Amino acid sequence: MVDEEEEGTEEDLSRQTEHGTMWLFILVLHLWLVEAQEFLPGGPCLTHNTYRSPENEDIAVNCNTEYMELSIFLCPIYQSLYNESLMALNGEFGKRVCHGIADWNADPPVLKFKVSINESAEGFCNSKTMITSEIGTGLFSDFSNVQFVNIWGFVNSQDPSAGIITYRKQIMYKFSCLYPLQYLVNNTKLGVSGVSLAVRDNNGSFISTLSMTLYNDASHTTPLVVPESGLNLKTRIFVGVKATNLTDRFNVLLDRCFATTSPSPTNNTFYDLFVGCTKDGQTVLEMNGVSQMAFFSFEAFRFVEHKNRTVSTFYLHCITRLCEVDNCLNLMPICPDSRRRRDVTSEGDSADNLSAIVSSPAILVSQQTVSSASRVQPKATSRAVVGLGVAVAALALLFGLVVLIFLRSRKNKK
Repeated sequence: MVDEEEEGTEEDLSRQTEHGTMWLFILVLHLWLVEAQEFLPGGPCLTHNTYRSPENEDIAVNCNTEYMELSIFLCPIYQSLYNESLMALNGEFGKRVCHGIADWNADPPVLKFKVSINESAEGFCNSKTMITSEIGTGLFSDFSNVQFVNIWGFVNSQDPSAGIITYRKQIMYKFSCLYPLQYLVNNTKLGVSGVSLAVRDNNGSFISTLSMTLYNDASHTTPLVVPESGLNLKTRIFVGVKATNLTDRFNVLLDRCFATTSPSPTNNTFYDLFVGCTKDGQTVLEMNGVSQMAFFSFEAFRFVEHKNRTVSTFYLHCITRLCEVDNCLNLMPICPDSRRRRDVTSEGDSADNLSAIVSSPAILVSQQTVSSASRVQPKATSRAVVGLGVAVAALALLFGLVVLIFLRSRKNKK
């Protein structure tokens, strides 16, 4: 009996020792994982909930006016046995500028890329560009080609394996930004064996870069201040439409500028200052399609429907196109005779674009009546006539008195 009890005690001690050893191993492993987060590359990912296979939602795309910004979860990249140095834009692994920057302070950690929209910039990293056209509708119905620029590319992994085979899955994230090139001043997941493919598209806009300013001088240095009493008729108004913080890949090209009686450019009452080659006789197009600013001028006028108002108020709008620098001349209307008026349809057929409607604040034009100087003459004339009549009457009365006195004097002498 004693031997059996001793054997049972030894077995219990052995089991306790094994359990203690296992918990000690688990504790050491846990401590190692904690330490690994601080000292091993990708350490913070080991316990993060994004430490998994890549998914479609792992990439975010921000379409800005000069750059496209990509943000990709880092932990799925590490889980797939890659790191930030093995990921690059469009397979351009030999160009440092085409590699992303790891942000371990973000939650979750991300790999960030900045892609230039300018094709000539080094940061473009061989991304692709395609310009497509659609038939314009609504306010753009005068133009047969309303264009869009689509810029796309991918971020993929480079397998460091030197052998003939590999056990790593290739990672590829596809992205694109679609920018409409005409404005009013407006995810698919695929699985292929051995590849985790994520597609994320987004839309961007350049409308925020466009602005309209009114000037009172031809040098475009002094902004126009419209008094509450309104501008005088035929005051020349100088207009500038500019793009700021925009990639130098595009110039500003004005397609159409018009005035409406309400702030909305879709108002039924409008007057075209110019549409392509067709323009108002008082409108002068000074610079257009050759830089990131365009200028024109026109003379202040009144809308007839405001005939009973002291001040005629209207708003100026311009359909503004952004054209690629090398292609702007091809998109500008051909006007063989500046006095010749072309119809809108033929003008629209020659238009390709990056464009938006930008609008001005209210423009007030005073009601001009006949000047006081022009009224003096009629009043002076009437007073002269009345004075002449009084003088004639006085002379007649005087003549009568003289005759009467003469006759009486003769009678007395008799």
